Amino acid sequence: MKNLLLNKVKRGALVGTVTVSAMAMLLTGCGEAPPSSGSGDGTKNAAAADYLGCIVSDSGGFDDQSFNQSSYEGLKKAEADLGIKVKEAQSGATSDFAPNLSQMASAGCNMTLTIGFLLAEATATAAKENPDLHYAIIDDNSIKADNVKPVVYDTAQAAFMAGYTAAATSKTGKVGTFGGINIPTVTIFMDGFAEGVKYFNEKQGKDVKVLGWDVATQQGSFANTFEIVQEGTKISNNLISEGADVIMPVAGPLGKGAGDAVLAANKGGKDVKLVWVDSDGYLTAPAYKSVLLTSVIKTMGEAVETIVSDDLNGKFDPAPYVGTLENGGVALAPFHDLDASVSADTKTQLEEIKKGIIDGSIKVESKSSPK
Repeated sequence: MKNLLLNKVKRGALVGTVTVSAMAMLLTGCGEAPPSSGSGDGTKNAAAADYLGCIVSDSGGFDDQSFNQSSYEGLKKAEADLGIKVKEAQSGATSDFAPNLSQMASAGCNMTLTIGFLLAEATATAAKENPDLHYAIIDDNSIKADNVKPVVYDTAQAAFMAGYTAAATSKTGKVGTFGGINIPTVTIFMDGFAEGVKYFNEKQGKDVKVLGWDVATQQGSFANTFEIVQEGTKISNNLISEGADVIMPVAGPLGKGAGDAVLAANKGGKDVKLVWVDSDGYLTAPAYKSVLLTSVIKTMGEAVETIVSDDLNGKFDPAPYVGTLENGGVALAPFHDLDASVSADTKTQLEEIKKGIIDGSIKVESKSSPK
């Protein structure tokens, strides 16, 4: 597995550049950086040898090139940096959630990380049955328990910037998005993306259309799976045939299906671009480098490592962490190989938009945003 994704992002990038110190903030919002778990001379915490950090994936698996993979890399980074032991369980289906969590409890995991909204019910049950063990769940804020830390992201903020970029670079005047399953952690991306396109139209006097999602009705295109990659190809082909020349899949592994559709369309003479989500797809899905416009990033790896480090040092805190543009929890990735396709004016406007979202002068609202 690769190292943490954002550690490889070029420091000179226009947007999405997050310093290591910013990403190491205490995960209670915008706190100070946590103290090192080492002794100060580079040696690891003596308690780490007896600490077991565990992780349970959703059905996308740890090689999804998306949020499962990023979270897994965070735990593996903690293993390397802190000297802890780790244990993992990959879920092939939702029916695996409860048995995998039971396995972790039996192993005596000090901290068990569960990845995704769909694991909420199983995580809540496991936490109730094992009050002396700690849990953290990525992408869910529904569990109210002293031994569970929710880690959620206001991805609408970064997706808004991606939508603006997509609209600014579109040549057909149509951009598209689709989801895996109609759940809040998916639709929050789609809301932000569509609102960013709307903002572009208002500011630039344009009429770029969003295919695949209607913010008002909360209805759109969904594969109803996170597992069948070909469904991502099918929906993307439909969007491309309707004229979309920028596509943002919010569907875990189905993003690969979207990428394949975009590559095939471009071989056929079209000029379609891809927006990745969760991780910087340029690093995690390099097969699509040539068509990747940008990515809407959640810095899950950094969050995971910091949560484990805090727990190791006796600083577990069940208060939810909400990742935002301000605290570096979400970001827009660099444009990498397609940098020249984004005009200097658009880059300047994106800088202003980011500042506006952070200071509140630009409101980015989604029904699925963390409260």
